[in-house]
Amino acid sequence: MVQAKVWILTKHFEGFPKDSDFELKVEELPEPKHGEVLLEAVFLSVDPYMRVIQSNNPAFPVGSHVVGRCGWRTHTVSDGTDLIPIMPEWPQDISLSLALGTVGMPGLTALYGIEEVLGLQKGETLLVNAAAGAVGSVVGQIAKIKGCKVVGSAGTDAKVAYLKELGFDVAFNYKTVGSLEEALKKASPEGYDCFFENVGGYFSTVALPQMKNFGRIAVCGSISVYNDSTPQTGPYPHLTMIFKQLKMEGFMQSRWEHKHPESLKRLMGWLKEGKLKKREHVTKGFENMPAAFMGMLQGDNIGKAIVAV
Repeated sequence: MVQAKVWILTKHFEGFPKDSDFELKVEELPEPKHGEVLLEAVFLSVDPYMRVIQSNNPAFPVGSHVVGRCGWRTHTVSDGTDLIPIMPEWPQDISLSLALGTVGMPGLTALYGIEEVLGLQKGETLLVNAAAGAVGSVVGQIAKIKGCKVVGSAGTDAKVAYLKELGFDVAFNYKTVGSLEEALKKASPEGYDCFFENVGGYFSTVALPQMKNFGRIAVCGSISVYNDSTPQTGPYPHLTMIFKQLKMEGFMQSRWEHKHPESLKRLMGWLKEGKLKKREHVTKGFENMPAAFMGMLQGDNIGKAIVAV
């Protein structure tokens, strides 16, 4: 019998999450049945990254590494249907934790938002907010690979410095500029062809009028409203969208799941070539999962936030 440590949600968040919303429990797991595997978490994120330590399923030999959506757990018994093997040719000198970041779901989200939703073209100008996060930092770098001008916003001076290291043409701290509208105009007086939206709320309200005619907006996230206890209201963007003839589309990377193998190879290739740089915000210890989660919501991380179990 294996004991698994498990974080559970004791109640749904009211506003911003609190320590009391989480409880750490211990579960006794049964021996894997025929066709099942026993997983041990190595790195955890919203999607946990795991390795197989006991197996009665020939598709997943002991020692193989997989990505699975099993929750905040140190160990899990699975029938394998919810597991995705990592790339078989994963280089030994690249941390497996990147399967949760640059060469994982965030990287795929960045790639599909740029190529499938925005159709970003060489020479265009792209705006991305939350630009120092797991998705935004990859978005900006892929846009530079494609020969575009990239403007990024972030919430600390350290994050702005990181964006400049990554090659962003313009980066600014949205919390310290006197006027967000003026900062966006100064960064690209001619406007924006594309906008990769991670924040929503007030930022979106200010940014949409600065889109060029026929501009495209990929809506990936809305972190500014996730923890609101009272829903935000207008102003509403419809007239701006009509007169500028804007295209706005929400998306999730799972829509292009059939492209994942080829897309992950491209991301890994750019990483190995040095065209994609990565940074991780690593919290050590399974017991620190809630703190890491709340820190991520407050913007503590530069790059992908993960927990090393």
